[in-house]
Amino acid sequence: MKKIGIGLLGLGTVGSGVASIINTPLGRHPLVAQLELIGVAVKDLKKKRDLAFSESILTSNPLEVIENPSVQIVIEVMGGIEPARSLIIKAIRAGKSVVTANKAVIARHGYEIANEAKAAGVYVLIEAAVGGGIPIIEPLKQSLGGNQITKVSGIINGTTNYILSRMDKEGANYDEVLKDAKDLGYAESDPAADVEGLDAADKIAILSGLAFGGPIKRSDIPVKGINCLKSKDVDYAKRLGYVIKLLAISERNEHQTTTKDSLPLSVWVEPTLVPGEHPLAGVNGVNNAILVEGIPIGQVMFFGPGAGSGPTASAVVADILNIAGIKLMGNSNSNLDPLLSAESWRDCYVAEENKISKKNYIRLITDDTPGVIGKIGTLFGQRKISIESIVQFDASNLEAEIVVITHQITKGQLNEALSDIKNLSEVKDIAASMGCL
Repeated sequence: MKKIGIGLLGLGTVGSGVASIINTPLGRHPLVAQLELIGVAVKDLKKKRDLAFSESILTSNPLEVIENPSVQIVIEVMGGIEPARSLIIKAIRAGKSVVTANKAVIARHGYEIANEAKAAGVYVLIEAAVGGGIPIIEPLKQSLGGNQITKVSGIINGTTNYILSRMDKEGANYDEVLKDAKDLGYAESDPAADVEGLDAADKIAILSGLAFGGPIKRSDIPVKGINCLKSKDVDYAKRLGYVIKLLAISERNEHQTTTKDSLPLSVWVEPTLVPGEHPLAGVNGVNNAILVEGIPIGQVMFFGPGAGSGPTASAVVADILNIAGIKLMGNSNSNLDPLLSAESWRDCYVAEENKISKKNYIRLITDDTPGVIGKIGTLFGQRKISIESIVQFDASNLEAEIVVITHQITKGQLNEALSDIKNLSEVKDIAASMGCL
């Protein structure tokens, strides 16, 4: 049986994991033995590496890999937006199918790349871009295709989940846990993409397009990270029966007009109070989990390691095998599998932020005086906001901390109420505000 030539762009953590799988086929699916690593592009040829393949296939010029006639599938695991985006498009135009783990490129340029792939008659598969080793992309394309998806919510950043898990379980300080996460390799030296919610926003943009049938603009997603979260909010949430998780959520928006071919979505990333009995509440450490809700299936959850060499490389190779299987069956490029390639079939867009609807947690610092809770409740009522609970915590030095959990309201309603409350003479600060399931 003829081998399938693989070209690898990048030999970092994920690239090394992919190369290791390809070069150790024993005990794996028989198709792995039909893969042959033809060329590997790296930044620095002089860097010392423990290679499982001949050093002769290394190059510092990625175009040599893309243009090699023996390469049939190009694997992009370089990271970053450029030159990764340009190289993906060059590979497509050269008639090569592409597998990528690059969430940043797909979140911003996925529509462009998909159109290029369709025109060239090749596949671009992205299982490793979201959730590491968790199979979620292919289920959304294929297994769940008969459902009307109503909501996708998930813990899709392992770094922040590790930090929040320790803050919840140990009462640890954010800065201390972040330092530990860096020391353990769970967080980068510059953790901004993780702790500010940007990584999760890239991933929910990708999942939204697949779940609801059309790409959305990544730049339209409102994002709030955990970098401003206070330990006392984690503690108060725990006392109320919740845990705080950085959630990425995408769901149909009921507050904007929907047409047959156009669907508004409420999409956001934010630290969120999750009830203790909720399926996502028990997802701890660096694990990820994605909860998909639809009709008629109900709820299904995908859980597992969300990052790392092994899990991510596993997802990359799964995509390679999908394409390799089609090639070995002799299917022509003109007959792309519509489920595997997952074409868009309607227009989706992110709804106005003020029309996003959810429950909310608000922490207020007020004077410790009689009647302040009543005044706050009255102002919420005037804005037609129903309150699930209002509790006073830790009164001291003539100050009190009041925590309010609302029923589901729009962001616009919440902003109007908070503006009214801020003008109360007894209210010193709106110290925190975040979502609540």
